[in-house]
Amino acid sequence: MRILVMYYSRTGSTQALAEAVARGVESVQGVSCALKPVDQVTKEDFVESAGIVAGSPVYFGGMAAEMKEVFDKFVGVRRKMADKVGAAFATSGDPTGGKETTLFSILQAMLIYGMIVVGDPLDATGHYGVACCGAPDKRTQSHAQALGKRVATLARMLSGASSM
Repeated sequence: MRILVMYYSRTGSTQALAEAVARGVESVQGVSCALKPVDQVTKEDFVESAGIVAGSPVYFGGMAAEMKEVFDKFVGVRRKMADKVGAAFATSGDPTGGKETTLFSILQAMLIYGMIVVGDPLDATGHYGVACCGAPDKRTQSHAQALGKRVATLARMLSGASSM
């Protein structure tokens, strides 16, 4: 079973957060992670993954155009995405820079794809996903790992595999 962690990163902060999410995914037995920048994501990556965690910097309160392009481009496989697990993460350059609205823009696309969306677990922040201002600190990386682990665990549970 595989989880796709896709991201767009211009400065490296979103990529660093994506790498932490990927570590969380890979901590779940029997689950692998495909960690890819959005320009390398294929339709097969979408369809063959049991879940997707998508991350973007905040651009005008929403996801980057490069991330939105992926959701737009693969709309033809929408029905094949139903009931897969989805989650989001975001980075911004400002403490009040629209991180939650960016998370919502990603989660909204996943809902339209028919995915089951989740936020980060209660032992992290228990909110809409993981977000930070600038490069992720150790605490934020820990929350990102918890999000990745949650998505991988839920995907295993939904597939009927035992949760380890």
